[in-house]
Amino acid sequence: MPLLNLAAMLVGVTALLAFLNARYLRLPASIGVTVGGLLFSLLILLLVGLGVPFAVDVVEVARSVKFSDFVFEGVLSFLLFAGALGVNSHALWALRAPVLTFALLSTAISIALMGGATYGLTHLFGLDVPLVFCLLFGALISPTDPVAVLGMLSQAKVPRRIETLVAGESLFNDGVGVVAFAVLAAVATASGHGAEHAAGHGPDLSVLGVSLFFVQEALGGLLLGSVAGLGAYLMLRAVNDFVVEVLVTLALVLICTAVAGALHVSAPLAAVAAGLLVGLLTDRRPAALSSREKFDSFWHLTDELLNIALFALLALEVVVVRFTPQTALLGVLAIALVLVVRAVSVLLPSTVLARAYEFPPFTRRLMIWGGLRGAISVALAFTVPEGEWRDLFLVMTYVVVVFSIVVQGLTVGGLARQAAAAQQHPDPASLN
Repeated sequence: MPLLNLAAMLVGVTALLAFLNARYLRLPASIGVTVGGLLFSLLILLLVGLGVPFAVDVVEVARSVKFSDFVFEGVLSFLLFAGALGVNSHALWALRAPVLTFALLSTAISIALMGGATYGLTHLFGLDVPLVFCLLFGALISPTDPVAVLGMLSQAKVPRRIETLVAGESLFNDGVGVVAFAVLAAVATASGHGAEHAAGHGPDLSVLGVSLFFVQEALGGLLLGSVAGLGAYLMLRAVNDFVVEVLVTLALVLICTAVAGALHVSAPLAAVAAGLLVGLLTDRRPAALSSREKFDSFWHLTDELLNIALFALLALEVVVVRFTPQTALLGVLAIALVLVVRAVSVLLPSTVLARAYEFPPFTRRLMIWGGLRGAISVALAFTVPEGEWRDLFLVMTYVVVVFSIVVQGLTVGGLARQAAAAQQHPDPASLN
């Protein structure tokens, strides 16, 4: 299908879903579009079963879109940059120890526990899934999705300190998950379980090789984003023109993404570092921007538009996921596993950190229930090495993500309101 026709169809469906949500469902945009997209997809599948040509064409269009490329090489860097711009850099720096602890330690604990639990669950169903593939599933489902989490926080009115902690962890832990996924995918490939993997740049599988790969990906991404962000800030400070300022920051995100791919460093972490640095420096020197209000409005609008498009396409991807009764049941059971493992991976580090940091009421509960999974997990699932287990983990991931966005996303607001009330009227029993 020509690119123009493909873009017209996808944007048209997204606009229709957004309109129907705003007119009838009136849910938060990402949730409403996801629900509407799922209903639309189920209707399309029904029409395909009836042999309707239009429905068959829609399915072919959905299959022609490489969802992982759309996420990692398309919208993700823009969304992370916009999200990082909105985070209070000073508050994040004050919480740097707990943020990094949760981003690193919690993700590592979650990958190990989720991998082991998945290995046990699949073998209980008589499936001889290799342990490395179960750990691969643990790596793609463990990191909370920054896009989904930041969208939730903007709607939920979470107390500022909790918001900074949850947002900071989510902005950084995806880098850990993606690196772990790349390493495990390389192990699966080396073991003969798959032909290729997502990163396209596998590490030496020795302890030293994996360590160097992590340093290159994570620290290299942060360094690239910091250097590029500083250069962009110096350009912003030298002009007083809103259009030029927008162009400079758009170029910053695109260049960071392209250079990160060429240098094999983390593009998401580069976008986060650039956004945090530009936000911090322009906060300290407001005169660097001709109009901070217009600048923030542009990036907020960009964030909203891309966010809606991402969740619409995420919902439409259900037409390319091959469900069976067994894989669907495993997906439902995986929801419970993910929540239990998330609770353990949050409670263990927070118990240690509580000796040095006082967490506001409901912090742990919000981190557990508000740790949404989203498009990044699905995008990684699409890049699992080809083989008999790829469809299984794609279905399990999709079921967990839909539950996370719809059920957790709709209910976390009530928990956030309780957290806000508890902060105004502290109760020692609510400190978790």
